[in-house]
Amino acid sequence: MNREIAGAVVSVNDEGYLTDPSQWTREIAVEIAREEGIELTDQHWAVIDFIRKSYEAGQPLSIRSIGKRGPVSIKEFYQLFPDGPLKKAAMVSPKLFEPDFPGLFDTEEQGRHAV
Repeated sequence: MNREIAGAVVSVNDEGYLTDPSQWTREIAVEIAREEGIELTDQHWAVIDFIRKSYEAGQPLSIRSIGKRGPVSIKEFYQLFPDGPLKKAAMVSPKLFEPDFPGLFDTEEQGRHAV
């Protein structure tokens, strides 16, 4: 289905996740985050950029891997994206959404909290 976000018509799934990552812009990310109750800071952008680069490199992601390799600790990740940090980060950075990108999340890692 289509939806207008930040003045652009984009494709989304039933849960509101962008289904075409090429439609993503920083403006769309800001609007989606705002809808989720998050005002993006430089720290949020560091996480979003890390996630997008990890996806492009084919690296699996989990909350633990973001806390170990990423720009913030696990505690900070939860503070930045409360109530489900990986789901919220996936909403803002659509390259993450598992059903649209199967196999992206590391299903073997202990402590995994993926969408």
